[in-house]
Amino acid sequence: MITQEPAGESKAVITKGPRLLSLDFFRGFTMASMILVNNPGSWAHIYAPLEHSEWNGCTPTDLVFPFFLFIVGVSIVYAMESKKADASLHGKLLLSVLRRAVTIILLGMCLSLVWKFDLAHLRIPGVLFRIGVVFGISALIYIKTSVRTQLYTAIVLLVGYYLLMNFVPVPGFGPANLEPATNLGAWLDRLVFTENHLWKSSKTWDPEGLLGTLPAIGTSLIGILTGTWLKKGKLKTVKDLGVIAGAGLALVVLALIWDTFFPINKSLWTSSFVLFTAGLGIIILSLSYWIIDIKKYQLLIWPFVAFGRNAITAFVLSGVLPRLSSFIPVTAEGKQTNIWAYVNEYIFFANLSPNNASLISAFTVVLLIFIPIWWMYKKNVIVKV
Repeated sequence: MITQEPAGESKAVITKGPRLLSLDFFRGFTMASMILVNNPGSWAHIYAPLEHSEWNGCTPTDLVFPFFLFIVGVSIVYAMESKKADASLHGKLLLSVLRRAVTIILLGMCLSLVWKFDLAHLRIPGVLFRIGVVFGISALIYIKTSVRTQLYTAIVLLVGYYLLMNFVPVPGFGPANLEPATNLGAWLDRLVFTENHLWKSSKTWDPEGLLGTLPAIGTSLIGILTGTWLKKGKLKTVKDLGVIAGAGLALVVLALIWDTFFPINKSLWTSSFVLFTAGLGIIILSLSYWIIDIKKYQLLIWPFVAFGRNAITAFVLSGVLPRLSSFIPVTAEGKQTNIWAYVNEYIFFANLSPNNASLISAFTVVLLIFIPIWWMYKKNVIVKV
């Protein structure tokens, strides 16, 4: 659905009042970062902070996706709080949640087919698959449960996942383990999806698999708890800022302790990874809220706010535009190529170091997507899935 909102209003937020600019900013910064790290000019030439961890550990790039799911949780509160209060609206609200979750999942599958239409090897799990599932289940929990139940559910998910991954034997492989191809989550993904429908770079496991979606829901639930706290207007003083930022820091410390026996790992979405990234998310959002919404320092935020208003649209464009460019033929030195490959090879990589060329190429993709996103922002056009 495409809506055009009059200036100063926001139909995306169900409750009346201005949008939470810090949330739009954080969402937009996260989405722009996601596009940047997913579109290097060459996967062989990437600066270390822009790469994912090989397995255990956490790089800046590993923060991007969990930040987005944390923001999904915060956004659920701001979008649904008023309708949650009226039980007679729950049926209609849940149908809307289901429709949106399914649409996001289907969008992800369609994007997988953009580069190669091959249903026999269609990757089913993926970024949008996980966003859709996490959004749907988290919204259901938010609508139908209390804050206390949401907290307990998050704890059960994280502790339960730890127990599953560390103590349940893996059929065909023996004792529980956390290795890429032989852990319980990888086994379950092969059982449900088969290897033909998993991430082609790994073949035997998928970083957005089924079992890892359980703690990912925990990430979103922590976002819901944070959003509930912010929505009550409890962040007004420096002391309040210290309290919520301190809560985020406490999660980070707890994560580092848990890391000693359940390593921080994005591909497995370990419980320690959830606490580490959600803790940082709380700190960043609370600081952004204080600076942008309370102190009104807003000079340089608007490009990211634009990305934040149409985040899913930006992500879809990042999958479609490079593919469209491959249909624009160019002849160079007697060879047939496409316009994007030409720009990369004969402009970026011909004149810059490989790492810099790869980075500039990624920034170019972000800029190209920013053009329609900025136009949509200026026209108050929001695409709602």
